[in-house]
Amino acid sequence: MRRTTIALLAALEATVAVLVGLGLALVPLMLLWAVHFGLAAPVDAFFRAAADAWLLGHGVDLAVQLDASTTALIGVAGADAPFTVGIALLGFALVTFLFGLRIGRRATATGTPIVGAVSAVVVTALLGSALAVLAAAPAAQPVVWQAAVLPGVVMGAGVVAGVMVAFGRSGWATDAATSAVRDRLDSLPLVAWAGVRSAIRVGVGSAVGVVGVAAALLAVRVFLDHPTIIGLSQALGAGIDGGIAITLVELALLPNFVVWTASWMLGPGFALGEGTIVSPSVTLIGPVPGLPILGALPAEGAPLGVLWLALPVLLGFGGAVLVGRGKPERDPEPWWATLAVGVGSGVVAGVVLGVLAWGSGGAVGPGNLAVVGPDPLLVAGVAAASVGVGAIAGAFAARARSRHVEEDAPTPDAVETVEFEGLTRGSRGR
Repeated sequence: MRRTTIALLAALEATVAVLVGLGLALVPLMLLWAVHFGLAAPVDAFFRAAADAWLLGHGVDLAVQLDASTTALIGVAGADAPFTVGIALLGFALVTFLFGLRIGRRATATGTPIVGAVSAVVVTALLGSALAVLAAAPAAQPVVWQAAVLPGVVMGAGVVAGVMVAFGRSGWATDAATSAVRDRLDSLPLVAWAGVRSAIRVGVGSAVGVVGVAAALLAVRVFLDHPTIIGLSQALGAGIDGGIAITLVELALLPNFVVWTASWMLGPGFALGEGTIVSPSVTLIGPVPGLPILGALPAEGAPLGVLWLALPVLLGFGGAVLVGRGKPERDPEPWWATLAVGVGSGVVAGVVLGVLAWGSGGAVGPGNLAVVGPDPLLVAGVAAASVGVGAIAGAFAARARSRHVEEDAPTPDAVETVEFEGLTRGSRGR
């Protein structure tokens, strides 16, 4: 397939990704415009709101300036002054990432992943900047340079993940760019290349394990506290259309809530405003945003919540053992290489969870609501330390086991001697 065709297909799929994400925000708003406002309100305001939601979902900040009537209606201190809304509705970013994953896998299957990746990222960046320009209004203005960068970064992350998955399954592509990368990697020492691969596998696997357990824990909390959540929803009195809008916002924030749960499990917890903290050891909150799902917050610190700190250690240990057992037979690696694999695993896990924590937080509104979400540096440090400790122990455990197996395995000379003695005894018996 020609490179031009591949670039056009990737550009088309990136455009579809943007339209799908925009449609997820626009369709409910159009229903609200038709049902609640009776088609009387200006429709362009709903389009701008959908574009703002999509841009927010990719980390683009909104500079907000409310009028006097709206400020009096919400009754939040500091709302009369300009403020920034910067929390990412990660549900939209997840849609873009999944499309990028698909684009990366398809482009790799054609043998030219670089062309597809560049095309998808450029188109996403252009569409993001166009939406920022079109959605600009006195009440809310997206930061244009962020709109030209951050959606493309999300798409690029998905494409790179798709390329790596495809490489792991079917091997390297044959175009000039990937061949040059392959030649550069092949020039590295075998110990270094194998160590990097092992560290990435263990670190990413541990981070994914933490997020997966956090999603399950969040589901359990929502199930157990659903009476409180339903009561808060009824107390808002938002009506059918307002309830639908609130539910859609909660769905868009669901990946954020999963990351916050992971931060809670790791120990640092998260904030719901300046001077607040929700962690296993202590829960200190004030007025929170009016989302019913926040009824699942623990009323106080969980005394046994510190036991969750063992989870990343166990995941790092188990991942290192599995990866160490799956390595092909080779010459014994030096002890420092085994140590480097464990340390590198912790660093990779810390980077992944720290980036997720950074992307999941931000400013929700004025005043105290300018600080919402986990501390990314603290989450990254705790994750790196806990996963690293477990991975180091697991890597040396796998190393000791492989040495023990090698020592117990018979040598070729011993096998030949046993076979010769067996043949000799057999001939004597006859």
